[in-house]
Amino acid sequence: MKEEIRFLEGPQSRWQELKFIVKIFFEFLKGFRALHFVGPCVTVFGSSRFKEGHEYYKLGRHIGSEIAKLGFTVLTGGGPGLMEAANRGAKDVGGRSVGCNILLPEEQKPNPYLDRWVSIRYFFVRKTLLIKYSYAFIVLPGGFGTMDEFFEAVTLIQTKKITEFPVIIFCKDFYERLLAHLNLMKEQKTVLESELLLYHVTDSVDDAIVMIQEKSILKYGLKPGLKFSPKKIFREKKHINKGPRLMSHNSKAA
Repeated sequence: MKEEIRFLEGPQSRWQELKFIVKIFFEFLKGFRALHFVGPCVTVFGSSRFKEGHEYYKLGRHIGSEIAKLGFTVLTGGGPGLMEAANRGAKDVGGRSVGCNILLPEEQKPNPYLDRWVSIRYFFVRKTLLIKYSYAFIVLPGGFGTMDEFFEAVTLIQTKKITEFPVIIFCKDFYERLLAHLNLMKEQKTVLESELLLYHVTDSVDDAIVMIQEKSILKYGLKPGLKFSPKKIFREKKHINKGPRLMSHNSKAA
């Protein structure tokens, strides 16, 4: 972690900058190798601090189950709390469960409900991976990290760096003040009214599932089948062979 602090303190020697770039390259390569065959994902974001028994944990588990039933792989940050809940829900119904864990000083360990995971050192690499393989985002109650991921997703859609896909916020009561502030931003014209349509707010799992069916499965032509196969020459791991599976036969691009 000291290396990252040093990097963000300003210009380093050319040699140090080059070494850091190479490390970033290998972080991406590690992520690509781990996640290339996991299939279309729905990413679930949420706090690591809500424990089993909390209503939000139960909600996350329910959402994970319903996403897996559609044939998606449930992808999370791989940690505890609501990430664990969503991964656990996928496992409950025999679906596929994957995590993209972050290495932190306090050592966030991957939760025990993952079929596959990769541990990433840099947040910006991790966020790229969570977006790259996803056809929808679910935003459960969370803190700074969850907000970072939510705004990353809607900003990429807003600026047309990625095409539009569902970004679904759960728990209106929890996010009441955030939603009010977003409306204030609209009133002050820092965001357009049309841009508030880039996300959907609901407390209904059924509502979210219908939206994912319409805006992800139908929109992107997701069908049963395998788009890519592992190559022995590259020592690639086999895809996760379990549960209903969707695979994309069309590009995510519009």
